[in-house]
Amino acid sequence: MLGGIGFAAGAMLGGLLAAGPGWHWVFFVNLPVGLGVLVALPALLPSAPAVGVRRIDLPGALLVTAATGALILGLVNAGDRDWSSASVLLPLLGSVVLYGLFVLLERRTAAPLMDVRILARRPVAAGSLLMLVATALLLGLVFLASLYLQDVRHLSALATGALVLPMAAGTAVAAHLTGHLLAHAGVRAVAAGGLLLAAAGSALLAVTDGPWWTVAGLTIAGFGVVPVLVCATTTALGFVPHEEAGVASGVVNTFHEVGGAIGIAVVSTAAAPGIVAHTSAGFPTAHLVLAAAALLMAALAPVLIPPGRAERPAGMHAH
Repeated sequence: MLGGIGFAAGAMLGGLLAAGPGWHWVFFVNLPVGLGVLVALPALLPSAPAVGVRRIDLPGALLVTAATGALILGLVNAGDRDWSSASVLLPLLGSVVLYGLFVLLERRTAAPLMDVRILARRPVAAGSLLMLVATALLLGLVFLASLYLQDVRHLSALATGALVLPMAAGTAVAAHLTGHLLAHAGVRAVAAGGLLLAAAGSALLAVTDGPWWTVAGLTIAGFGVVPVLVCATTTALGFVPHEEAGVASGVVNTFHEVGGAIGIAVVSTAAAPGIVAHTSAGFPTAHLVLAAAALLMAALAPVLIPPGRAERPAGMHAH
């Protein structure tokens, strides 16, 4: 629900900033917010128990950060350039090389940043894939809607932000309901159902035209995507032991960032004719691509997600 509230606040604040001082302030506003959080954290977080001195794997941290940054750069460049261009291929190739060096380093260092074998564990792999697809769907949908409403329908940034509010409200409600659904239906059913709902919203956007149809399609799709995000975290963390929860959380959040870049790159390529000409050409194709991805993941989710229910968060043990 906090994510939905943040989504709504971000949509409106983004519209206000773009309509006022300019879109660059969407990035500048992160500075005071980040500094405020940094100052508040020591007072809000409990002090960690003494566990002895542990060496920080700085080379591993630098390698995995550079690899992920190169991957996202290549995907972002693919959104408005040809996939065969050097600005796309070189960062993507560089990310593969850097990830390979990271794996080699983690296998040989005495205090690795992470045990790379965790990526092969079914809960973490399934949760990470769910997170990647769900984030690609969510950001792809919002990206297309923003371009469509402003460049095709010629609405202001503020009006566009206001029209995204129903989707944001739907995400808050969906997140709250997902907790109850998981307790009764299990992760497999909730994830598959959410993906089917996301596919329905995307398909509606593909076959309709107009701002209010856009609001309806976004709201339906958002209502389906958010439970998948919850299921992704639940799968990755609810089935792993406590000592692996931190690493599993880091892996899932990395896939969250990569998924957003992939979603925007794919829909930008599919909708390129309309984006360039400021028409609706290509937008239906992009929405159908998102719907197909959601349907495919809905079919795979019951197979990939471990059986049973993740009823205890990582670190909670039965008595």
